[in-house]
Amino acid sequence: MTAPGAPRGRAAGLLPGLMLLYAATSLLHFAHNAHYLADYPNLPPWLSQADVYLSWCGLSALGVAGFVLYRRAHRAAGLTLLCVYALLGFDGLLHYGRAPLAAHTAMMNFTIWAEVLAAALLLADLCVLAMRRARLA
Repeated sequence: MTAPGAPRGRAAGLLPGLMLLYAATSLLHFAHNAHYLADYPNLPPWLSQADVYLSWCGLSALGVAGFVLYRRAHRAAGLTLLCVYALLGFDGLLHYGRAPLAAHTAMMNFTIWAEVLAAALLLADLCVLAMRRARLA
C-alpha cells in the first residue's frame, strides 16, 4: 500500500531497492578503500580511513535527503539530488586516472565496478522517473 500522492509505477517501485543496492555497493567500495587505503595505488598520503568513511556518510546523506524530498512531493528537487547522488557513484572510476586497472587488485576492481554498475542502474531508473515527470508536466 502506498501513501496518498506517492509516486507510482514500476520505476517508482524499483527506486528503494536500487537505492539500497547502490548504498550497499558504495559502502562495500568505501569500506574496502578505507581498510586497504595504503594498498590503493597513488591515493593522496593525507587521506585517512576516517576521511573515507565521512565521505561515504556525506554521500549517503545526499541520497537520503533526495529520497525524502522525492517521496514528500518535492519531486523535482528530490530527483535532482538523487541524480547527483547516482552520478557520484561513477567517481570510483577516478581510481583508474591514478593508476591503470591492472595496478588494482581483483577485489579493488570488483568493488569499483560493483558501485559503478549499481549507480548506473539507479541513474537509469531516475531517468525514467524524470522523463515520466516531464511528460506529465
